[in-house]
Amino acid sequence: MRSVEEHRRTLLALVDELPPETVPIAGALGRVLAADVVAAVDLPGFDNSAMDGYAVRSADLDGAAPGAPVVLDVDGDIAAGDTTRHVLRPGTAMRIMTGAPLPEGADAVVPVELSDGGVDRVSLDLAAEPGRHLRRRGEDVRAGDVVLRGGVRVTPGRLALIAAANLAEVAVVRRPRVAVVSTGDELLPPGSSLAHGEIVDSNGPMLSALVRAAGVELVHSAHLRDDPEALGALLADVPGEPDLVLTTGGVSMGAYDTVKEVLSRDGRVDFVKVAMRPGMPQGSGVVGARRTPIITLPGNPVSSFVSFHVFVLPVLRALSGLDPEVPTTTATATRGWASVAGKVELTRVVLDAEGVRPSGGQGSHMLGALAEATHLAVVDAATSEIHPGDEVRLLPLVGQD
Repeated sequence: MRSVEEHRRTLLALVDELPPETVPIAGALGRVLAADVVAAVDLPGFDNSAMDGYAVRSADLDGAAPGAPVVLDVDGDIAAGDTTRHVLRPGTAMRIMTGAPLPEGADAVVPVELSDGGVDRVSLDLAAEPGRHLRRRGEDVRAGDVVLRGGVRVTPGRLALIAAANLAEVAVVRRPRVAVVSTGDELLPPGSSLAHGEIVDSNGPMLSALVRAAGVELVHSAHLRDDPEALGALLADVPGEPDLVLTTGGVSMGAYDTVKEVLSRDGRVDFVKVAMRPGMPQGSGVVGARRTPIITLPGNPVSSFVSFHVFVLPVLRALSGLDPEVPTTTATATRGWASVAGKVELTRVVLDAEGVRPSGGQGSHMLGALAEATHLAVVDAATSEIHPGDEVRLLPLVGQD
């Protein structure tokens, strides 16, 4: 039986980081930078005021203090966005707004709160030293500086920095393309009238939603009956030229496990048991002339859901140019639960302000508990019971608030 870590390594060996593409920055949100981002301009691009107030020559305010102000003539206003090159004459002040360019000759700003707010003449109560309340050109970033390293995901804050660095487009790793195929004669689309023995296909919609929530592109989604010829034809040439194919169902030890039957023929897909619960039956390899990586997941809904987080998500991160290791957190158990010795137990749990607890029944068919869960508690193979107060490692679920 293969360990969870061994199977994850096997899957990661199937893929490489996808090639880069250049996109407008409006389309870069959530993407992974394929190269360092270099600033095209200084930030700030000019000396400017950090306050609403008065631009002054500091030498003109010697001795100014509350109750003993210095009075200066006001020689005009400078608003934010003013592109005129103003010059401040000695012995005068200019009203200036936050972000406005500093006039030539000024070396400080007195906040309006330390003045009488005069328009023609102003009383100033601060002996401002040079540099007071100024933002100097390039003090944040210099043109040519690396402002973001390749390999990080573009967040709204990072997007703002890219834009401020005067870059209209950026190189990002191509978004992975994924195809999802659910199998089984007993499966019908949601909303169907169900006969005895028939069930709704929840795996197809669930995996498609997980793919989208993971920030990758779903290029094809299909349900196939247990028809070896139809399945073989589809997997030989999957629509959408996916970078990864996911199947669900037909990978266990049953007499009608069609996915296993079809994909075992040419030896390019291996089927194994992994020491985990739920999700023990797994498969991986390549299909079609393009040798597209494929991960075959169990048919039980919770097993398929858990397997996506444990195995598929690291592969998608690797394709996207991210560290495959999904960040985890820890929390204190508020209730205990039993685990199975010898296997990694993935318990569906709810994390709230008090700590973490099981979300309900843990059977691989129990979707009610899955719907409530916020995380998977990762219980190692040497642990057979979690007690209240134990620290538990948590894997966040994709798409949670």
